[in-house]
Amino acid sequence: MPHIEKHAPGTFCWIELATTDQGAAKAFYCSLFGWAVNDFPMGPNDFYTMFQLEGRNTAAAYTLRPEQRSHGVPPHWMIYIAVESSDRAAERANQLGGKVLAAPFDVFDAGRMAVLQDPTGAAFSLWQAKEHRGLGIAGVDGTLCWVDLMTSDPARANKFYSELFGWKLMTGEKDPSGYLHIMNGEEFIGGIPPANNLPPGVPPHWLAYLRVSDCDASAAKAKSLGGTFHVPPMTLENVGRFAVVADPQGAVFAIFKESRRT
Repeated sequence: MPHIEKHAPGTFCWIELATTDQGAAKAFYCSLFGWAVNDFPMGPNDFYTMFQLEGRNTAAAYTLRPEQRSHGVPPHWMIYIAVESSDRAAERANQLGGKVLAAPFDVFDAGRMAVLQDPTGAAFSLWQAKEHRGLGIAGVDGTLCWVDLMTSDPARANKFYSELFGWKLMTGEKDPSGYLHIMNGEEFIGGIPPANNLPPGVPPHWLAYLRVSDCDASAAKAKSLGGTFHVPPMTLENVGRFAVVADPQGAVFAIFKESRRT
Protein backbone atom coordinates (compact mmCIF):
# COMPACT_ATOMS: atom_id res chain seq x y z
CA MET A 1 0.00 0.00 0.00
CA PRO A 2 1.95 3.11 -1.18
CA HIS A 3 2.42 5.59 1.62
CA ILE A 4 3.22 9.17 0.63
CA GLU A 5 5.68 11.19 2.70
CA LYS A 6 6.17 14.18 0.40
CA HIS A 7 4.49 15.70 -2.66
CA ALA A 8 6.55 17.08 -5.51
CA PRO A 9 5.65 20.60 -6.67
CA GLY A 10 2.87 20.49 -9.25
CA THR A 11 1.19 17.35 -7.90
CA PHE A 12 -2.36 17.07 -6.60
CA CYS A 13 -1.61 16.88 -2.90
CA TRP A 14 -4.98 17.24 -1.12
CA ILE A 15 -8.75 17.16 -1.63
CA GLU A 16 -11.21 18.91 0.64
CA LEU A 17 -15.00 18.75 0.78
CA ALA A 18 -16.99 21.89 1.50
CA THR A 19 -20.51 20.81 2.43
CA THR A 20 -23.78 21.97 3.96
CA ASP A 21 -24.14 18.95 6.27
CA GLN A 22 -20.83 17.72 7.63
CA GLY A 23 -22.32 14.94 9.71
CA ALA A 24 -24.29 13.50 6.80
CA ALA A 25 -21.28 13.82 4.50
CA LYS A 26 -19.12 11.90 6.96
CA ALA A 27 -21.67 9.10 7.09
CA PHE A 28 -21.90 8.94 3.28
CA TYR A 29 -18.18 8.85 2.50
CA CYS A 30 -17.19 6.62 5.41
CA SER A 31 -19.78 4.07 4.32
CA LEU A 32 -18.80 4.33 0.65
CA PHE A 33 -15.02 4.27 0.98
CA GLY A 34 -14.39 2.83 4.43
CA TRP A 35 -12.76 6.05 5.60
CA ALA A 36 -12.12 6.60 9.28
CA VAL A 37 -12.72 10.03 10.84
CA ASN A 38 -10.53 12.32 12.89
CA ASP A 39 -12.28 15.56 13.89
CA PHE A 40 -10.37 18.68 14.93
CA PRO A 41 -12.29 21.43 16.81
CA MET A 42 -12.12 24.83 15.14
CA GLY A 43 -14.51 26.73 17.42
CA PRO A 44 -17.47 26.23 19.76
CA ASN A 45 -19.64 24.60 17.07
CA ASP A 46 -17.15 24.01 14.28
CA PHE A 47 -14.68 21.28 13.41
CA TYR A 48 -12.45 20.13 10.58
CA THR A 49 -12.80 16.49 9.56
CA MET A 50 -9.79 14.48 8.42
CA PHE A 51 -10.65 11.25 6.59
CA GLN A 52 -8.13 8.43 6.89
CA LEU A 53 -7.22 5.00 5.55
CA GLU A 54 -4.67 2.88 7.37
CA GLY A 55 -4.10 5.82 9.69
CA ARG A 56 -3.01 8.02 6.76
CA ASN A 57 -4.83 11.18 5.64
CA THR A 58 -6.84 10.75 2.44
CA ALA A 59 -9.25 13.75 2.34
CA ALA A 60 -10.96 16.33 4.53
CA ALA A 61 -14.31 18.07 5.02
CA TYR A 62 -15.71 21.23 6.58
CA THR A 63 -19.02 23.07 6.66
CA LEU A 64 -19.45 25.93 4.21
CA ARG A 65 -19.03 29.28 5.93
CA PRO A 66 -21.97 31.73 6.02
CA GLU A 67 -20.09 34.14 3.75
CA GLN A 68 -19.54 31.36 1.21
CA ARG A 69 -23.22 30.46 1.24
CA SER A 70 -24.20 34.11 0.88
CA HIS A 71 -22.14 34.24 -2.32
CA GLY A 72 -23.87 31.14 -3.65
CA VAL A 73 -20.95 28.72 -3.26
CA PRO A 74 -22.40 25.18 -3.56
CA PRO A 75 -21.08 22.02 -1.90
CA HIS A 76 -17.94 20.99 -3.76
CA TRP A 77 -14.62 19.17 -3.66
CA MET A 78 -11.60 21.50 -3.73
CA ILE A 79 -8.34 20.37 -5.35
CA TYR A 80 -5.00 21.42 -3.83
CA ILE A 81 -1.76 21.56 -5.83
CA ALA A 82 1.64 21.41 -4.12
CA VAL A 83 3.98 24.40 -4.52
CA GLU A 84 7.25 25.49 -2.97
CA SER A 85 5.87 28.97 -2.30
CA SER A 86 2.19 29.90 -2.27
CA ASP A 87 3.09 33.58 -2.47
CA ARG A 88 5.24 33.23 -5.59
CA ALA A 89 2.79 30.86 -7.28
CA ALA A 90 -0.19 33.13 -6.57
CA GLU A 91 1.69 36.12 -7.96
CA ARG A 92 2.64 34.16 -11.06
CA ALA A 93 -0.93 32.93 -11.55
CA ASN A 94 -2.13 36.53 -11.46
CA GLN A 95 0.43 37.50 -14.10
CA LEU A 96 -0.78 34.63 -16.30
CA GLY A 97 -4.40 35.79 -16.24
CA GLY A 98 -5.66 33.87 -13.23
CA LYS A 99 -7.55 35.42 -10.35
CA VAL A 100 -6.58 35.28 -6.67
CA LEU A 101 -9.78 34.49 -4.77
CA ALA A 102 -8.03 34.23 -1.40
CA ALA A 103 -4.54 35.68 -1.01
CA PRO A 104 -1.88 33.43 0.54
CA PHE A 105 -2.36 32.86 4.26
CA ASP A 106 -1.03 30.54 6.95
CA VAL A 107 -3.17 27.64 8.18
CA PHE A 108 -1.78 27.48 11.72
CA ASP A 109 1.48 25.49 11.46
CA ALA A 110 0.04 23.08 8.86
CA GLY A 111 1.03 25.06 5.77
CA ARG A 112 0.40 28.14 3.67
CA MET A 113 -2.33 28.23 1.04
CA ALA A 114 -4.13 30.39 -1.49
CA VAL A 115 -7.31 29.95 -3.50
CA LEU A 116 -7.12 30.77 -7.20
CA GLN A 117 -9.29 30.73 -10.30
CA ASP A 118 -7.79 29.89 -13.66
CA PRO A 119 -8.54 32.07 -16.73
CA THR A 120 -11.33 29.68 -17.80
CA GLY A 121 -13.12 29.92 -14.44
CA ALA A 122 -12.09 26.76 -12.54
CA ALA A 123 -11.10 27.21 -8.89
CA PHE A 124 -8.22 25.39 -7.17
CA SER A 125 -5.96 25.87 -4.18
CA LEU A 126 -2.22 26.07 -3.68
CA TRP A 127 -0.57 24.24 -0.79
CA GLN A 128 2.86 25.00 0.63
CA ALA A 129 3.32 22.20 3.13
CA LYS A 130 4.70 22.64 6.63
CA GLU A 131 3.43 20.20 9.27
CA HIS A 132 0.61 18.89 7.04
CA ARG A 133 2.06 17.34 3.89
CA GLY A 134 -1.30 16.38 2.38
CA LEU A 135 -2.47 13.01 1.10
CA GLY A 136 -0.62 10.24 2.88
CA ILE A 137 -1.70 7.17 0.93
CA ALA A 138 -2.40 6.13 -2.66
CA GLY A 139 -3.07 3.03 -4.72
CA VAL A 140 -5.85 1.57 -2.58
CA ASP A 141 -9.65 1.88 -2.72
CA GLY A 142 -10.86 5.27 -1.53
CA THR A 143 -7.75 7.22 -2.52
CA LEU A 144 -7.31 9.95 -5.11
CA CYS A 145 -6.10 8.44 -8.38
CA TRP A 146 -6.76 11.08 -11.09
CA VAL A 147 -8.09 14.60 -11.61
CA ASP A 148 -9.77 16.09 -14.69
CA LEU A 149 -10.18 19.76 -15.53
CA MET A 150 -13.63 20.23 -17.03
CA THR A 151 -13.42 23.46 -19.01
CA SER A 152 -14.82 25.10 -22.12
CA ASP A 153 -11.37 26.34 -23.17
CA PRO A 154 -8.74 23.56 -22.96
CA ALA A 155 -6.21 25.54 -25.02
CA ARG A 156 -6.26 28.52 -22.66
CA ALA A 157 -6.11 26.21 -19.65
CA ASN A 158 -3.17 24.35 -21.20
CA LYS A 159 -1.18 27.57 -21.55
CA PHE A 160 -1.98 28.76 -18.02
CA TYR A 161 -1.17 25.55 -16.15
CA SER A 162 1.89 24.61 -18.18
CA GLU A 163 3.41 28.02 -17.49
CA LEU A 164 2.37 28.04 -13.83
CA PHE A 165 3.38 24.51 -12.81
CA GLY A 166 5.62 23.36 -15.65
CA TRP A 167 3.13 20.66 -16.63
CA LYS A 168 3.38 18.98 -20.02
CA LEU A 169 0.01 18.42 -21.67
CA MET A 170 -0.23 15.95 -24.52
CA THR A 171 -2.70 13.87 -26.48
CA GLY A 172 -2.50 10.09 -26.51
CA GLU A 173 -0.84 8.47 -29.52
CA LYS A 174 -3.89 6.31 -30.28
CA ASP A 175 -6.56 8.64 -28.86
CA PRO A 176 -8.36 10.76 -31.48
CA SER A 177 -10.65 12.39 -28.89
CA GLY A 178 -8.37 15.34 -28.17
CA TYR A 179 -8.13 14.50 -24.45
CA LEU A 180 -5.03 16.17 -22.97
CA HIS A 181 -2.99 14.15 -20.48
CA ILE A 182 -1.32 16.16 -17.71
CA MET A 183 2.26 15.13 -16.98
CA ASN A 184 4.04 16.53 -13.92
CA GLY A 185 7.70 15.60 -14.18
CA GLU A 186 7.64 11.96 -15.27
CA GLU A 187 4.21 11.16 -13.82
CA PHE A 188 0.77 11.37 -15.43
CA ILE A 189 -1.55 12.91 -12.84
CA GLY A 190 -4.72 14.03 -14.65
CA GLY A 191 -6.18 15.43 -17.82
CA ILE A 192 -8.29 17.95 -19.66
CA PRO A 193 -11.19 16.47 -21.68
CA PRO A 194 -12.39 18.15 -24.88
CA ALA A 195 -14.56 21.22 -24.36
CA ASN A 196 -17.76 19.41 -25.33
CA ASN A 197 -17.41 17.19 -22.24
CA LEU A 198 -18.41 20.14 -20.05
CA PRO A 199 -22.22 19.99 -19.74
CA PRO A 200 -24.12 23.13 -20.83
CA GLY A 201 -24.65 25.53 -17.97
CA VAL A 202 -22.04 23.87 -15.73
CA PRO A 203 -19.13 26.15 -14.80
CA PRO A 204 -15.53 24.96 -15.32
CA HIS A 205 -14.26 22.87 -12.43
CA TRP A 206 -11.75 20.25 -11.33
CA LEU A 207 -13.16 16.71 -10.91
CA ALA A 208 -11.49 14.30 -8.47
CA TYR A 209 -11.45 10.56 -9.22
CA LEU A 210 -11.32 8.09 -6.33
CA ARG A 211 -10.11 4.55 -6.83
CA VAL A 212 -12.50 1.61 -6.39
CA SER A 213 -12.15 -2.11 -7.09
CA ASP A 214 -15.69 -2.49 -8.48
CA CYS A 215 -17.18 0.58 -10.16
CA ASP A 216 -20.70 -0.80 -10.51
CA ALA A 217 -20.91 -2.01 -6.93
CA SER A 218 -19.54 1.30 -5.59
CA ALA A 219 -21.90 3.30 -7.80
CA ALA A 220 -24.87 1.24 -6.62
CA LYS A 221 -23.81 1.77 -3.01
CA ALA A 222 -23.44 5.51 -3.53
CA LYS A 223 -26.97 5.61 -4.96
CA SER A 224 -28.36 3.58 -2.05
CA LEU A 225 -26.74 6.09 0.34
CA GLY A 226 -28.54 9.01 -1.33
CA GLY A 227 -26.11 9.90 -4.10
CA THR A 228 -27.17 10.65 -7.67
CA PHE A 229 -25.49 9.95 -11.00
CA HIS A 230 -24.24 12.70 -13.27
CA VAL A 231 -22.69 9.97 -15.41
CA PRO A 232 -23.78 6.37 -14.67
CA PRO A 233 -21.12 3.65 -14.79
CA MET A 234 -19.54 3.45 -18.23
CA THR A 235 -16.43 1.94 -19.76
CA LEU A 236 -13.58 3.71 -21.51
CA GLU A 237 -11.93 1.10 -23.71
CA ASN A 238 -8.42 0.16 -22.56
CA VAL A 239 -8.68 2.71 -19.73
CA GLY A 240 -11.23 1.59 -17.17
CA ARG A 241 -14.76 1.98 -15.86
CA PHE A 242 -15.97 5.12 -14.13
CA ALA A 243 -19.01 7.00 -12.86
CA VAL A 244 -19.60 10.62 -11.87
CA VAL A 245 -21.61 10.96 -8.68
CA ALA A 246 -23.12 13.78 -6.62
CA ASP A 247 -23.25 13.14 -2.89
CA PRO A 248 -26.55 13.81 -1.03
CA GLN A 249 -25.56 17.46 -0.48
CA GLY A 250 -24.62 17.96 -4.15
CA ALA A 251 -20.80 17.78 -4.18
CA VAL A 252 -19.60 16.00 -7.32
CA PHE A 253 -16.78 13.44 -7.59
CA ALA A 254 -15.93 10.43 -9.73
CA ILE A 255 -15.09 6.81 -8.99
CA PHE A 256 -12.73 4.82 -11.19
CA LYS A 257 -11.71 1.21 -11.71
CA GLU A 258 -8.64 0.83 -13.92
CA SER A 259 -8.70 -1.76 -16.69
CA ARG A 260 -6.39 -4.73 -16.32
CA ARG A 261 -3.26 -4.25 -18.37
CA THR A 262 -2.59 -6.96 -20.92
